[in-house]
Amino acid sequence: MVKLGLIGGSGFLAYKHGLSQWASGYASGSNSGPGGGGGGGGGTVTSPPTRAFIEPLPIMPVRRPVTTLSGPAPTITPNTAAGEGRTRAHQAFTKYPGKFPFAPAVKFETHQRAGQMIMSPDLPLQTIWGHDGIFPAPTYHARYCEQMLVRNFNDLPPPSQNGGFGIPEVSTHLHNLHSPSESDGFPCDFFPSGKFYDHHYTNVLAGFASTHQPDGDINEALSTLWYHDHRVDFTAQNVYKGLAGFYLLYNQFDTGDERTGFRLPAVPGSSFYDPVQFDVPLMLADRVFDPGTGQMFFDLFNLDGILGDKFLVNGKIQPFFDVEPRRYRFRLLNSGPSRWYQIFLSDKGANPQIPFWQISNDGNLLPRPINVTSVTTAVAQRMDVIIDFRQFAGKTLYLENRLEQTDGRGPTGNTLPAGAGNFVMQFRVKGTTSVADNSGNPAMMQFYALPNKTAAPRVTRTFDFQRGSGQWMINGRLMDADCNAIRLRVKQNSVENWVLQNSSGGWMHPIHIHMEEFQILSRNGVAPSPTGFEASRKDITELHHNENVRLFFRFRDWEGRYPMHCHNVVHEDHAMMLRWEVDQAGDLTTNP
Repeated sequence: MVKLGLIGGSGFLAYKHGLSQWASGYASGSNSGPGGGGGGGGGTVTSPPTRAFIEPLPIMPVRRPVTTLSGPAPTITPNTAAGEGRTRAHQAFTKYPGKFPFAPAVKFETHQRAGQMIMSPDLPLQTIWGHDGIFPAPTYHARYCEQMLVRNFNDLPPPSQNGGFGIPEVSTHLHNLHSPSESDGFPCDFFPSGKFYDHHYTNVLAGFASTHQPDGDINEALSTLWYHDHRVDFTAQNVYKGLAGFYLLYNQFDTGDERTGFRLPAVPGSSFYDPVQFDVPLMLADRVFDPGTGQMFFDLFNLDGILGDKFLVNGKIQPFFDVEPRRYRFRLLNSGPSRWYQIFLSDKGANPQIPFWQISNDGNLLPRPINVTSVTTAVAQRMDVIIDFRQFAGKTLYLENRLEQTDGRGPTGNTLPAGAGNFVMQFRVKGTTSVADNSGNPAMMQFYALPNKTAAPRVTRTFDFQRGSGQWMINGRLMDADCNAIRLRVKQNSVENWVLQNSSGGWMHPIHIHMEEFQILSRNGVAPSPTGFEASRKDITELHHNENVRLFFRFRDWEGRYPMHCHNVVHEDHAMMLRWEVDQAGDLTTNP
């Protein structure tokens, strides 16, 4: 640090864009030759060069249930004597025993451990942390009205074997499920290596015990979820190492079979626990690799947000995917850590922005599909799209990110010209097909109605997202490392409005709130267009420069502690997060 000039004359560290030559987007690079592997921004490419479109897109395996769990039988209260890291009892079995008989018949087991994988044949073998040693982790298939118990073992190596970053303490968050607090993956519910944690995933519709008894509100059905590590102060490092995967939730309308329900593209396998053909999860990620060793690199000194110059889809750098000339459903997930994407479909020729259909926002189906030429996604957002390849038989197409971003603060606001962005993956469309397409026409589809949002709020609360002390604050305070400070209490089964405002200057923040979804009432005082993608149910709101966003919330069914945080996970870890609780009394604090 002395040689780099990072120690000032008085002996104190001098702030220098995160104290690292890789920080603040310096690793984002420029467009690095054929295939566009660069970051679309200024600076020097630091990762070794890699070739594009030479490896096929991996499809993650679907996790299968087990008949018997390793270790002791499940218990409602934490089985700490047998090595369970859980500290709070499962509330669903005692609050609603008629709906959730103990123990769930469907059981899964996962082991978080180190593994090795090839992300590009031009890079060496990479050591990752993954569920069952796989990145992305195996996909869960779940059904509404079918509760599950997931036993999560921490088999990660000791800190001395972490390869320079990551902590072997975990708390797995199932992002956007309507979960009891003790199974949500609260940031301070982490547990060390050698222990396990039983998560109870109820797979119920919101309002089942309150506004929409006894089965919940079908208009709040979820579809594309994901799970990732959420250990307080270490989310960015642990997810960067690979602790993330998809969780897909089906019901009688979103069935996983294009012959039934909404008739979304999907041909099921021989079992519910097989990958679904033509319904493809795509986990987007950007990473930096050390220019000397070729090993995946995490900049510990970066506080703004890390941008990688290599673009991964399902764990491979710029893969190709052979597709039939028919409709596909793609579930796009931006897994971070800090980059925003604006994804276009292009042929790199006469058709630089080919229309397709956006059918969801934050993984929740829109009231009806929207015909678009691009989708924009911040970290942790999911956007399901339908692409019809029939008119492109025999051709090659690409997903291109054209959103200019030069550092971790957020996009510049510029959309790059066609061909100047990052080609994250390639589609090779077959010339002919014998595969039937029984999916519906998106132009004629209609999904769930939006829940009513006119109820008067019990209280309106304001949250100011700020920068201070070189880190990130909400209403002037940092998240405490022990998660003990309760900033607000919400009364169960009440309605509230939350106002989120960005006073952090040049930074942008994707804000995620656990437990319940919300609807946007206004952005800078203007209501969303009734035909736009923000007329939807959401679990993340993009908070752009100097913006003010008003949200409508209901808080139902569960009690306990939950967080709100920025999902630029570098901001989250430094320390833009707060703890709030649901209880029977609540409070009326307007500026928590």
